[in-house]
Amino acid sequence: MPILSTPSNDKNHFRSQKLPRLTTSQALLSIAIASILSTTAVAAENDVTQTTDEQAALPSTTLDTIVVRAARDELVQAPGLSVIGEEAIEKASLSNDISEIVRKMPGVNLSGSSTSGQRGNQRQIDLRGMGPNNTLILIDGRPVTSRNAVRPGRASEQDTRGDSQWVPPSAIERIEVLRGPAAARYGSGSMGGVVNIITKSPDKKEFSVTGHYEMPESDLEGKNWRTNINMAGPLSDKLSFRTTLGYHDSEGDDPYINAEDAQIVDGRDGPAASVAAGVEGVENIDVRQLFEYAMDAMNTVGFEVNYSTQDNRWVGDSQFQTVNDDLVETLAGESTNKMRRYGAALTHRGDYENSRSNSYLEFSRTNNERLAEGAGGGVEGQIVIPDDGEDFEWVEATYDTLNAKSEWDIFFDRHTLTAGAEFRGEKLNNPVVSDITFDEGFDFGDVETDPAKRDPKSDAYLVGAYLEDNYQITPDWYVTPGLRFDYHSEAGSNWSPSINTTWDFSPNWSVKTGVSRAFKAPSLYQLDPNYIYYTRGNGCPSWIPSDQIGCYVLGNTDLEHETSWNKELTFTYDDGTGLNAGLTYYRNDYDNRIGAGIDRVGVVGVVDADSIAKDRSVFQWENQGEAIIEGLEGFVQVPVTDTVSWSTNVTGNIRSERKDTGEPLSLIPKFTVNSNVNWDITPRWNTDFGVSYYGTIEAPEVSVTTGDALETLKLDRKPYALANISTRYNLTDSVTVGAGIKNLFDKQIKREGTGTNAGARTYNEPGRYYLFDISVNF
Repeated sequence: MPILSTPSNDKNHFRSQKLPRLTTSQALLSIAIASILSTTAVAAENDVTQTTDEQAALPSTTLDTIVVRAARDELVQAPGLSVIGEEAIEKASLSNDISEIVRKMPGVNLSGSSTSGQRGNQRQIDLRGMGPNNTLILIDGRPVTSRNAVRPGRASEQDTRGDSQWVPPSAIERIEVLRGPAAARYGSGSMGGVVNIITKSPDKKEFSVTGHYEMPESDLEGKNWRTNINMAGPLSDKLSFRTTLGYHDSEGDDPYINAEDAQIVDGRDGPAASVAAGVEGVENIDVRQLFEYAMDAMNTVGFEVNYSTQDNRWVGDSQFQTVNDDLVETLAGESTNKMRRYGAALTHRGDYENSRSNSYLEFSRTNNERLAEGAGGGVEGQIVIPDDGEDFEWVEATYDTLNAKSEWDIFFDRHTLTAGAEFRGEKLNNPVVSDITFDEGFDFGDVETDPAKRDPKSDAYLVGAYLEDNYQITPDWYVTPGLRFDYHSEAGSNWSPSINTTWDFSPNWSVKTGVSRAFKAPSLYQLDPNYIYYTRGNGCPSWIPSDQIGCYVLGNTDLEHETSWNKELTFTYDDGTGLNAGLTYYRNDYDNRIGAGIDRVGVVGVVDADSIAKDRSVFQWENQGEAIIEGLEGFVQVPVTDTVSWSTNVTGNIRSERKDTGEPLSLIPKFTVNSNVNWDITPRWNTDFGVSYYGTIEAPEVSVTTGDALETLKLDRKPYALANISTRYNLTDSVTVGAGIKNLFDKQIKREGTGTNAGARTYNEPGRYYLFDISVNF
């Protein structure tokens, strides 16, 4: 079942492949104009509109509910779909980041960008163990890739909170989490799956103010609060609007919260040498304004602008190193990196007699401003301390995207044909260009030897097209073949075939299965020959001669797409009274994964800052070997009584390993269980109790940065459980109050290190928090 992409439930999907090379500006202009204007060329009488009742019929459960409809109404062949409705989001009392509730879906966990453990507290949504970078985040069906503004380290770790905090929870109508073969139709970045954040419709009248406050029981953890204002409704018979204003501020942990638990680093003794920083705080500001105009009964156009910020509240974290006392004394609680996201979008929806269309053109800019960090040695990844009398240095990267898409559903008696085209253009201005001077014998492709001539700007574009047919062979059997073709200006072409099928073999039972090929294009940092990453030993293999003092990782313009074959089989049961259950087996065969190479491609002579000539080993970003991920997902929902429901889902990680090293792709639990009981005590009073159990997370045995076997203790993360309880009461038809406790039994998880020295113990789980909510609808 595809992810529905707009508040009016129209869908967005697309693909791409190899064409004559155009300039980025030419491709941007031609594709963008075509995708918007083509949708206004159809004029037919509308008789296929979707009613408000049909919209309300979408599931609002936090379980893996599968909704089967006729081919004319919906494409339904996705086993791995979870829909989180507005009511579930409200009951969850989210701090601000939707990852809090998405992580409770089948097949979902939180993890870092790699298994290195660096930036361990920057965990993001990880679908089926494929890693956060293979989870495509959408807002109203439009891709959000602001995290690509943050440069990767040698282990591919990025100092980013990801893209799941750009919309306040109170502005969300639902969240759709799609895993498995059906996600392939969404193009680059969806190998793990897709998370689509769908905002509330502008044509539903609303004026609400919400407040949320969380107070920790521990003095070492930070408070947080948020407030949101949502306004929407018709301004005339044809014009409607939606305004979203949001503010969220969370304090960071005490920098030394993990002091008693941290492991000794690099053999150094004493607590100051072994402290790993806690969870950073963050300040979010969100402003979104949408206008929609119904041109006639068939065509609706929209215009949206948005502005969002994410400013961290620093607590001493760094890439490799432990807490620096001098920096903490100066900067603790201050913002050391700032993300600013601006955007504007034009949209068009068409609803005609025998077809339906959805198109958009969107530009966004992300400014990634942060304090300068050390490039190598003992200060690698640590904020640079200025000389006496000097201010801290700020550096800024600018990441621009221009995305356009047009999709058409054409309805026939027994099948729905979906066709679309997509364009994604991206441009990066990266100020962190190496100033190293290589000797005259240096020759590695497009790498510029003279630092004065290195261009900090890079760009790429991707164009694609796809075709999918949802065919009803019999009243009980649907088959959906699909084909997507993509062309990337740097990495070339990619074909993504897919087939999904559903068979209702009894009144209550269904079987669904699918297979597809998915892909992810290389990032601009990985492709950019002028992004030269230097490590002075932390990321170099042990066999590098000590007199070389460090090594380089160079951008590689010859990188190919990462690819995977995704397969799954699902059995579901639904008795029509609310009792439903399902079991899914999935397997992803992952190939061409991009990582910093551990096989040396050369040795170069360099001149260091002291004008001394030295030799250093050179590595490149490269396409590496194969990997396999397989697991099980199960769910059950039981209507215990008319007012009490119970739901549980289980995810089992059977295998996640690279074939070359046997190491896991992500540090995720062997199994996860989420169980929830919801009780409507009265028509106005509701309470919710949930428990999440996380099994063992096995520690890596080989360093992802060096390829060397790790000699430290194998520090697995032992199983633990977190329980939450909350209650909400409607004081009046307009005022709702709520209260609750997160981590009811105060099971604190402490981070024990900043890298592989801590094994799998590289993140914090906050302790007990008390929360309070209020919502007023005027």
